[in-house]
Parts: sequence; C-alpha cells; structure tokens
Amino acid sequence: MQNFDVLIIGSGLAGQSAALRLAGQNSRVALISKRKLEDSASGWAQGGIAAVLDNRDSIEAHIQDTLIAGAWLNDEKATRFVVENGRRAIEWLIDQGVPFTKDESGYHLTREGGHSARRVIHVADATGAAVQQTLTEKVRVHPNITVFEDHIAVDLITGKKIGTGENRCYGAYVLNSASGEVLTIGATNTLIGTGGAGKVYLFTTNPDTSTGDGIAMAWRAGCRVANMEFIQFHPTCLYHPKAKSFLISEAVRGEGGLLKLPDGTRFMPEHDEREELAPRDIVARAIDFEMKKRGLDCVYLDISHKGEAFIKNHFPNIHARCLELGIDITLEPIPVVPAAHYTCGGIVCDLRGRTDVEGLYVAGEASCTGLHGANRLASNSLLECLVFSEAAVGDMLSSPKATLPDLPHWDESRVTDADEEVVISHNWDELRRFMWDYVGIVRTTKRLKRAKHRIDMLTREIEEFYANFRVSHDLIELRNLVATADLIVRCALRRKESRGLHYSRDYPETSTKIRDTVVKGR
Repeated sequence: MQNFDVLIIGSGLAGQSAALRLAGQNSRVALISKRKLEDSASGWAQGGIAAVLDNRDSIEAHIQDTLIAGAWLNDEKATRFVVENGRRAIEWLIDQGVPFTKDESGYHLTREGGHSARRVIHVADATGAAVQQTLTEKVRVHPNITVFEDHIAVDLITGKKIGTGENRCYGAYVLNSASGEVLTIGATNTLIGTGGAGKVYLFTTNPDTSTGDGIAMAWRAGCRVANMEFIQFHPTCLYHPKAKSFLISEAVRGEGGLLKLPDGTRFMPEHDEREELAPRDIVARAIDFEMKKRGLDCVYLDISHKGEAFIKNHFPNIHARCLELGIDITLEPIPVVPAAHYTCGGIVCDLRGRTDVEGLYVAGEASCTGLHGANRLASNSLLECLVFSEAAVGDMLSSPKATLPDLPHWDESRVTDADEEVVISHNWDELRRFMWDYVGIVRTTKRLKRAKHRIDMLTREIEEFYANFRVSHDLIELRNLVATADLIVRCALRRKESRGLHYSRDYPETSTKIRDTVVKGR
C-alpha cells in the first residue's frame, strides 16, 4: 500500500494542471497515466481554448454563445463561473510557458463555430499538444509528484466497499499494465480526470485511452451521472483508410473552410443560416443527412481558396498530415465524416469539483458541471479542465485532512488467468459497432431498446468474466465501456424530446420543460 495526499487518475490537462498546483503547495501527489503522460485527449486538441481576451468581446457574449450552443440546458451559474475565470486560466498557462501564437496586436485569436467573436487562443493548429508538452516537462521533474505511467485504475476504494460504512473515497486499486500487479494506492483526496468515452463508438476522434473509466468507476462508487445522451459528434474527421481518428479542426471552418458535395456544391446554406459556422450538432446532422440521402462515404471540406501561404501558416499540422496521405489541402478539398468526439455528460459535481462521495473530485470531460448543456461550444473544453481543476485543488487544500484507514489489498485468491482473451476483443468490437448503428447522430426508441438489450447481455458476460479471471488492461477498459454505454442509452431513453446533440425521430420537437437526465450511482 502506498499513501499520498492526493491521487489523480488521468494525465490530461485537468490532471496535470491539478498536480502542478497541488505539488506547488507541498502536497504529495500520485498521478496515474494509462499510457505515457502525453497520451491523452487533451494532447489531441487542435483548435484552442476559448476565453474573453479581447476588448471587443465580453463575458456576457461568451456566456450567451455557450447557452445557445447548449440548447439552454446549461447551468448558468457554472457557465458564468467558467467564463469569468477564463482569462486567469489562460494567464496561468502563459506563466507555465505555453507558446501561444502571436500576431501584430498580441496573441492571435481565432473564431470557431457558435462563437460570436474571435476568442480562441491557440498554438497554431496543435494547441493541446503544446499545452501538454509544456506541463508534462514540469510534472516529470517535480519532486512532489510521483508518476505511474502504463497504470490503469481498476476501481475506487470507498468506505462502503471496505466496510467502514462511510460515504468517502480513500483512493483506488491500480493495475500495473506491464507486470499485472494490482497496487493499493491510498489518498485523502482523489481527483478523476480520465476524460470521455469516445471509444464506445466505432468512429471517433479520441485516443484509445478514452474508454469512460472515471465515469464508470464513479458510478459504481455511488455518484450520480447525468446527461450522458449528449455525445458530440465532430463534423469533420478525416476520411481516409490510413488515417486513424485524425481530426480536422473546427478552426478550418472558422477561417473560411466550406463544406461541399463531391460535385463541388455547398450544402450548409440549406441547413442553417449560420452555414459552416453553425454549432457542431447542426453541422454533423447536416453532413449525416447529405451522406445518407445521396449514399456518400464522405463529404468535402475546402479551404484551398485561402491560398498556400495562409494554409501553411494557420494549419501546418493538418497540412502536413494530409500531405503524408496524398491530399494537398492547398489545392484540393479534404474528405471528411462525422465521428464521436466529446462526452458532454458525466459525473455530477458542484462548482468546486466535488462529487456525491466525500473526498472524490472530478474535472474535465469526465464531469457534468453544467457548462456544456446539450452541446459543448467549441474550445470550451480545455477551459473547463483548467477552471475546475483549480477549483477542486482549492477545496482540497482548504478542507481538513481525513484519516486513512487500513485498506485491504487486492484479492486474487479466487481467480485464475483468462483462458479465452478472444471474448474481450469480440465483445469490444460488437459494442462499438452497435453503438454506432443504434445510438449515433440520429436515434429512434426502437434502436435504443435494441442497444439496451445487447448491452444487458454483454454486461452479464463481462461481469462473469471479471469475477472469475485476473484483471487485465483490456478487460478493465471493456468493463468500463459497457457501463458507460449503458449510461448513454439509459439517459437517451429517458429524454422524450430532441435537444442539442440528442436527436430522436420519435420525439423531433424540443420540449418547453428543461431538465437534466440523471442516473443514480450503484
């Protein structure tokens, strides 16, 4: 057993920023990373971070844009809290040394879909990678941070699970993926920063690490989970057999990119007056509609009219990657399709990142803070990571320390090595395919019930496997993916309307009654 002041599960922007803030206050921090520190969805973010940094912009405008994109399901207090703390969050990153792109007037701000002003600060078209690299270099050398790479959390340790009866989290069991050993890591406070669940779908812009681990663990620990039906499908993922999950940034449309059919005809003007700058859910549904109507494999995003110099300056990463695949975006359009991109729902928390279990906090995509409502406004995600990780750290540091009880070691005395690993890979493939077919961009009650039936069968099979065999990295992820898929479908079945990212053919109208869909923890 190893004890720390704080256990942070997840090494993206939420986790690393919290670790640095805590370590700077002499807290002993354990930071769990499923793969390497750099391997997170935060590191894949291209566009940037939205914040009010220009005198021609305003807090009220950013709030209004967020509420409109979120189809008014947003919590207004949470939205104001994040937006008002935006500038300070950016200044913290600048102090850490993040090399944001500059122009003649200062920092260059771009505009993305749903925004009424230029307010997205960025590092060319690879913002997440630059932020992640900057923080990772500091995390690796900080004496108060112990990094556990290639480790995955199995489950949270709570008072209810170990028999003390307290509704409190005391840390987690963590698997060393290389050795197969399960560690017992105790902590006064635990922060979940595990990101979303894009890998529950067949096509996603997310890295392989996005398997809903934190959401599933918190739900099993008794936390409420809300609004999981709102899965954001990014409209423009590169369509190419050799390109795995490569995102074409929102900023391409923000800087004048046009969506076209194979014959070069534009179609967004027929779907929304904001055309290519409409929020993501509208653009994704428009693309899905045109593809299904015309039997297309993809549509095309054309930025070539902006010229070679502009494109190479603004989108060097996208230009280089497409060129590797034989697509010169300075001369031809980019083939794109929608793909699962962001989990707007998650673990319910308050404005200090506190969940329903004492000592357990959440920040980032795994959370449901109320900021995103029914659809996340572009580039609000990294901002949420920063603001809520800071809030959670502040609460941890100001709260009295709990005493850790003796925690039981992980018991493997009644399990054996798995005899058929193919069961895991088969169930993984089946889950992702039927989630894509039945719980995608456009839904029906019949499809959702079919998905629920399949999920129930998979759940029984996986839980039996989990109970009888030693845990493995793949088994833990599959168990969490199935739990997360179940939460998505359960929330979707409860919503008897179409709102934001949830579009139902059976309930095409938006209800006048605004409510969250909440599933109580186990």
